[in-house]
Amino acid sequence: MIEDERIKIFIDQFGGDIDAAKSALERFATAEQAIVRAPKRPLSDEVIITTNDLKKTYKVGRQHISALDGVSIAVHKGEFLALTGPSGSGKSTLLQLIGGLDKPSSGAVTVDGHDLSKLSDRRISMFRNSTIGFIFQFFYLQPFLRLRQNLEVAGMPLRTKRQDRVKRVTELAEVVGLSDRLQHLPKELSGGQMQRAAIARALLNKPQILLADEPTGNLDSKTSVEIMKLFGDIHASGNTVILVTHEEEIAAYANRVIRSE
Repeated sequence: MIEDERIKIFIDQFGGDIDAAKSALERFATAEQAIVRAPKRPLSDEVIITTNDLKKTYKVGRQHISALDGVSIAVHKGEFLALTGPSGSGKSTLLQLIGGLDKPSSGAVTVDGHDLSKLSDRRISMFRNSTIGFIFQFFYLQPFLRLRQNLEVAGMPLRTKRQDRVKRVTELAEVVGLSDRLQHLPKELSGGQMQRAAIARALLNKPQILLADEPTGNLDSKTSVEIMKLFGDIHASGNTVILVTHEEEIAAYANRVIRSE
């Protein structure tokens, strides 16, 4: 993208506020410099996620609000995709439908060969637990559990053996740099540490697909860069990653960006 086009995108994103756009553009440049990209793997021919003419309407009082209107996308196995655009453009709704957390008003979602509309609630829950890892803007760590237990609990729905869960938690804590924090309560962790913990929890069941909704929304710029480097490492290990963000500097870490209006 040439510089003039980049500036225009940031000014539009911040409603014409040139100072805010300039600040964001500086963070974008910092993020670009911080990314150490491994040689890109050839895009897999295998499509792991498809949405076909996906529509979602919510009823608010007597009004019907359209969140999605005929969205069709294909995501290849091992891809790092960013969904970006202004608030209210349907990014998070699309992510929730792909993850089976909500059902479309019409259209179809297929994930790893499974038509989600044909799965019972029990089967879709099991499918989510074994195939998809979720990361949200808010960390959702249980305040009364120490970090080790917060991570370990993600493996319980699949009834994995406790010794296997403990081993996996120890491995993941090392990966995300939290080995020395496993006995801490969430209130004793920084925002960046809590997001790292949320990422480790999402990876506990070795999902093929990682869905992240505004994962840096509550973090400062420096911590955001560190978290996005971690996402880059996760993607490099073979995971398919779909990330929702309204920030262009965060979307820059992905291999492909889809912008909603």
